[in-house]
Amino acid sequence: MLKKIIFILIAYSFVSAFVSCFDSHSSNTLNKGLNLNQDSINAIREQINADIKAALLDSLFESKVKLQKFNGCVLVAQSGQIIYKNAFGFANFENKDSLKVNSAFQLASISKTLTAIGVLLLKDQNKITLTDDVKKYLPNFPYDGISIQNLLSHRSGLPNYIYACEQYCEKSNTYNGKPFDNNAMLELLIEKKPTAYSAPDKKFEYCNTNYALLALIVEKASGQTFADFMNENIFEPLNMKNSWVRSQKYDKMHTNKTNGYKANEKPEDEIFADDVVGDKSIFSTVEDIYKLDQALYSDKLLKKESINLAYAGYSNEHKGKRNYGLGWRTIDDGKNAKVIYHNGWWHCYNTLFYRIPNKQITVIVFSNKYNKAVYNISDILSIVNSTKVESDDSGEENL
Repeated sequence: MLKKIIFILIAYSFVSAFVSCFDSHSSNTLNKGLNLNQDSINAIREQINADIKAALLDSLFESKVKLQKFNGCVLVAQSGQIIYKNAFGFANFENKDSLKVNSAFQLASISKTLTAIGVLLLKDQNKITLTDDVKKYLPNFPYDGISIQNLLSHRSGLPNYIYACEQYCEKSNTYNGKPFDNNAMLELLIEKKPTAYSAPDKKFEYCNTNYALLALIVEKASGQTFADFMNENIFEPLNMKNSWVRSQKYDKMHTNKTNGYKANEKPEDEIFADDVVGDKSIFSTVEDIYKLDQALYSDKLLKKESINLAYAGYSNEHKGKRNYGLGWRTIDDGKNAKVIYHNGWWHCYNTLFYRIPNKQITVIVFSNKYNKAVYNISDILSIVNSTKVESDDSGEENL
């Protein structure tokens, strides 16, 4: 094992020196999808040393499996080319079903990124504006002065339903005898009106309530269920065949869903708030999320204006390099390449979707066995990227 790690370090020193010669050229020849012929693809892969990096990444993940007990799927891409993808371990530990690259994981808080894209689609379709008050769509909403953009950027000041609502729900995950879903959550907010954390737009406060409400707004503005809207407007157009929003309708249509496990490989039982969607409860694969990633380099999904709005930072009351956009976290120190990413953590699922847009580098790591090491990808970035960028290994999302 030590020999493999030493090999990685030595080989990377070669890769870094070699790749740096091509940085400026390769950034101008990024893969434009169907416009590239095989010769062009081969040239890009040679420029970025895709085969060398793939070998290094394979050795690295063999080490992660043995030393960090990694159980999950990974996809790493650069310049529009998939450098490495693989699956390690089990989708189901009870019957030892092996994971495959098309195994579907609970995205946890990466669901927020997809929900935000759905909201921005409605903006592009002129069905909503980001300055609209929440009460325009949810008339009985009991809090004043909160806009759609406040929800998207976690600046609403709302209480987090995960903590504020559980005390009022029955053990069967119901409220007033009904399943505790988005509508039940709204009903509880109206009836109990738990205390807000702050006034609207006063400060950033990461809050799952924001994105559960956004799912309801999507339904009101589109006239569809959130699950149907996401399927018809995002998953189907991008050929994301293994992606869906948790619901009886779509759960039955997919058989590649993984189960979540604790670090000791014991199953994690489904508990409170599983039926609330938008903040979590979207399922997908590393390959499907890569399709979404690539669509964001064009106007195939969103207008460029909306993509730029999503990547901007809205929490500037405290100076620093970390910020939150519209469904994305960001790292921007003004010197190195800007990072756009989101982590997720729910029911023992640990998920990461990490992007460096101006280098077209993407790292997607999904695990269905609790393992916070998923968020530490500095070793992956050391292989893929020839200049210094930062990762976020805190796994700060609990959803």
